[in-house]
Amino acid sequence: MKTYKTIILIFTVALGLLSCEQERLEPVLTTAEGGGTLSTYLAYTIESTDPTGSNVYGRVVFYKTTLDQTLVQVSLYNTVDGLMHPALILDGAIGTETTTVTTLDTVDGSTGEFASSKFFVITDESYYDAIETMDAHINIYLSPTDDTIVASSDLGLNAEPVESN
Repeated sequence: MKTYKTIILIFTVALGLLSCEQERLEPVLTTAEGGGTLSTYLAYTIESTDPTGSNVYGRVVFYKTTLDQTLVQVSLYNTVDGLMHPALILDGAIGTETTTVTTLDTVDGSTGEFASSKFFVITDESYYDAIETMDAHINIYLSPTDDTIVASSDLGLNAEPVESN
């Protein structure tokens, strides 16, 4: 009797394991209603300019949304942990330091990305289309209280994108 119970138990467990076959699901590549994919973009390399040698570098990417917004994403390496690095888009080529075109979110030194969100949203409908003809550059500063430029990149007329789609 004990043997029968053991055999029935083993058979039940085996049947349960076989019937719970895991199905591999393919990823869902569509978005929710009203969403969209970010397939139109311009990317520029941000080079280190820090005289103290922190070697902060990375990339800035501008995405065009289906809502005619521009999303800006900054990804930096070798940022200073615990510091917030202001990011500004300025008129003119690197070194001219003129008028601020766009004040972006600050970059968190702990992550190398914007502090409050992955993307900075620009709602001006013509901003993305004007990027390649802008006479501008982006500066990344050491901190809100120290205006040492740790990284920079020319944009628009002053540089070719390193990648675009």
